Amino acid sequence: MRKCINFSKGFIPCAVLSGAIIVFGIIGFFVRGINFGLDFKPGLIEEIRISEPVADITYEGSARITAELSGSSISFVISGVGAENETRTFMFSEYPDVASLAAEIGNISGVTVTVRNGDYSSAGLFLNSSASNVLSSSPLYIYPLTESIATADDVREALSEDSGITVKQLGSDVDVSFQLRMGVSDDDSQDSLQDTVNSQLYSAFGKENVAVIKTDFIGSSFSQSIALKSILMLLCTIVLIWLYAAIRFHWDFALGSVVALIHDVLIMMTFIIWTQMEFSTTVLAAVLTIIGYSINATVVILDRVRYNMRIMSGVKVFDEILNQSLTDTLTRSILTTFTTLISVVALFVFTTGSIKDFSLALIVGLISGMYSSLFISSGFISFCRRNWKPEYGVHHSLKNVAVTEE
Repeated sequence: MRKCINFSKGFIPCAVLSGAIIVFGIIGFFVRGINFGLDFKPGLIEEIRISEPVADITYEGSARITAELSGSSISFVISGVGAENETRTFMFSEYPDVASLAAEIGNISGVTVTVRNGDYSSAGLFLNSSASNVLSSSPLYIYPLTESIATADDVREALSEDSGITVKQLGSDVDVSFQLRMGVSDDDSQDSLQDTVNSQLYSAFGKENVAVIKTDFIGSSFSQSIALKSILMLLCTIVLIWLYAAIRFHWDFALGSVVALIHDVLIMMTFIIWTQMEFSTTVLAAVLTIIGYSINATVVILDRVRYNMRIMSGVKVFDEILNQSLTDTLTRSILTTFTTLISVVALFVFTTGSIKDFSLALIVGLISGMYSSLFISSGFISFCRRNWKPEYGVHHSLKNVAVTEE
């Protein structure tokens, strides 16, 4: 006699637990809301650093000189009237500090470098991305990777209270930067929003001490279009999966699989809401990935249920068929989830930014997907078949029975 685990004992407790988590997520939706990324929420996102520059560069001449800074060197592309077309590259390995680097850059005709902190290492320098990298009489500031001279609270105080700008600190120690987010109306443009924000920061900290690392902007009409298409895509995915399951199995099997999918989406959304993870198109991709993964795991179990209905046709209680089917597929479910988790956890540990959010959402979804396939989908089918009667007369031979192993 094959060993059979009594999964049916956990159907009701797991349904109650999942219901409580989903209610917790609904409460979080009204209390904390969803931290929509720029893809779904129109506005301006600007990442800044507040730091004192170590040097500034000016140029007086007729040529055009463009500065390009990388992690190992700084290059100047010289072209135009009164100059030979050339690129001058200065490796940080040859000029280890700002003073020696500035002295060499100053040998370029018409270029003047004003050193503010010559002892600082040349490795780890960055430019203000909002400023043009074409040298002119206006200074082009070079900044070091040092601890910020301001805190997130200082940045909030510098901005108008009625501006609706939210400030979030990113990183720590020498990697500290600040993410500013501001909503947009149909009449606002990127330039007007950015000028408004930056002018307040310049007044508080000085123009030379504010470096803009990255700026993203999306208009309201484009944001609404993405949000609508994302909702339609999610609904169409669930409907098509329901049609597939309804054609391949019975109506209650199809509904059970869809209930499990909706359960996984709601569990992931609960996690996203309470952790305030930024909900971007990357996180949406993780949700859709889990839908596909979860339905695959559920279909394997449903195939085993259908198979066991034929060879266990004399069983009086349908839960016995479910228990045997879940027991038969348990090892497969655990191994598949565990091996997938190994790669996803590695992705979470060794990446940053949106990919880290993507992998974290996948970790939650993978665990939820296995759990829902074992208890939520099966529990729903058990409820629908509580008055099930055995299908006597079914041929017991296994010759014509197809079993899905994958």
